[in-house]
Amino acid sequence: MSIQIDKNADILTPPLTPTGTGNQLSRSPSPSRPQTSPAQNLLRLQTILQNLPTDLLKHTHLSRVRREDPNLFFSALNDNLIGLAPIVYTPTVGEACQKYSQVYSGPEGLYLSIDDKHRIPELLAEFAQTLKNPPQILVVTDGSRILGLGDLGIGGMGISVGKLNLYVAGGGINPHGCLPVVLDMGTNNETIRNDPLYIGLRRPRVGIQEATELMDAFMEAAASAFPAAVIQHEDFYSEAAFDFLDKYKGKYRMFNDDIEGTGSVILAGFFAAAKQASEASGKPLKDHKVVFLGGGSAAVGVAREMMNFFKMQGLTEDEARERFWLIDTKGLITSTRSDVVSGKVAAHKRYFIRSDTNGVEYPSLASVIEYVKPTALVGLSTTFGAFGEDAVRRMAELNEAPIIFPLSNPTSKCELAFSDALDWTDGRVLFASGSPYDSIHRDGRLREPGQGNNFLVFPGIGFGALQSGAKRITDGMITASAIALSEALTQEEKKMGLLYPRLERIREVSANVAAGVVKAAQDEGVDTNEELRGLDHAALVEKMRKAQWWP
Repeated sequence: MSIQIDKNADILTPPLTPTGTGNQLSRSPSPSRPQTSPAQNLLRLQTILQNLPTDLLKHTHLSRVRREDPNLFFSALNDNLIGLAPIVYTPTVGEACQKYSQVYSGPEGLYLSIDDKHRIPELLAEFAQTLKNPPQILVVTDGSRILGLGDLGIGGMGISVGKLNLYVAGGGINPHGCLPVVLDMGTNNETIRNDPLYIGLRRPRVGIQEATELMDAFMEAAASAFPAAVIQHEDFYSEAAFDFLDKYKGKYRMFNDDIEGTGSVILAGFFAAAKQASEASGKPLKDHKVVFLGGGSAAVGVAREMMNFFKMQGLTEDEARERFWLIDTKGLITSTRSDVVSGKVAAHKRYFIRSDTNGVEYPSLASVIEYVKPTALVGLSTTFGAFGEDAVRRMAELNEAPIIFPLSNPTSKCELAFSDALDWTDGRVLFASGSPYDSIHRDGRLREPGQGNNFLVFPGIGFGALQSGAKRITDGMITASAIALSEALTQEEKKMGLLYPRLERIREVSANVAAGVVKAAQDEGVDTNEELRGLDHAALVEKMRKAQWWP
């Protein structure tokens, strides 16, 4: 497949409409066309959405509106962010990616093929010349591990577009500076590959070596063609995600949202949860013990970022690492497990291998809970209901306020529903999920579930990196985003026991996160925007708010 180019691939620029005579093009309406106000257009869109019977139809309609009238699209998002975010992103975007070729109505960004890997510099240089607005944010995926749904091939474009929608709505990025990218390297999903409507390469996915060759070419060419842009990696399979992050992090202005963004947002929620749990139990903060169900890139990334919580309590790196136990499909990852002994365990898991089990293996979640007696469970297993009633009730027996974070997306892959978490812990759970759940009235009060949603953090990371002119995005900037997010809770939210700020405050929250990222970039000497130096946090927040784009 050769490159496909949408010449309006700063995806939210309305297409030019022919009017008048000759070859002149204009966005001006025809004199005979009825005039409508922005308020009427918004009301009309809201009415149409109410009448559409499924979320996928709403998602598809909104995609068309975004391409034709970005001001209307983002006005609708700003007016009803809580209601529409699940439509334009998780969980509906998962179904949209699965059915991408079936509902395809035109290009949404930049589609690059493995067959073009030797022409990437030429293609991106040519592509850059077609754009009126240089990209500020690129979200790039290879579609190999979309949410918890697996390899969806070219359907991954839906994730890149969805993330950029949230960058605009939540972070204030100008939509004309957004470029979604999908790298088509084939797909191992035979069902999709054999679909007569599939628009991607109909062949198995290439191996890591050939994939790396394409990524090397893409990263170098993208940095050359769009030197001021931030590049976010999204939904690469675990081995590739870690390899690419390690390889490019020190060279380009990039980060991986699945690894670093997820790590940041969960670290922020754990700050709040650990404090509440320790207040309930009287145990020191440094004594928390965390069991992870899941050994993929997201799980390892989250665990490594959460280690910073324990380092802040005075523990060394080795001591902090000892507070984590990771379970994959074969059980607890131990030094005596057969795949570890043979060297076949995935490289990214090796950091958390336990060597203190005296040769005993723990093959199940229940056995690990009994062995560790953890204060916190984190789920990134993509297995629906993996936190069963027995395990949750045991956590409630062990802890006055058990911390349970079932983080897998979409909802169909989530390890534990909020209602079950409340029922099985007598309402004592400190809960945060990856997908949204409704609030529940229980014991005379409204219980609001936490959502460890990357939406709370990645727009601020990208925006802060842009505003600071950071040469690269450092580990310190990622940790600073988590601290800023945890400090963005209002007094009322803290009184309600919330672990995260409410999403309706996302613009304010993103400004706080971006300010924290800017300050960390300055402290580490990677910033280039001298105008922001010397400002305190409040002044930086105000600068971020004023720089945000509004429809």
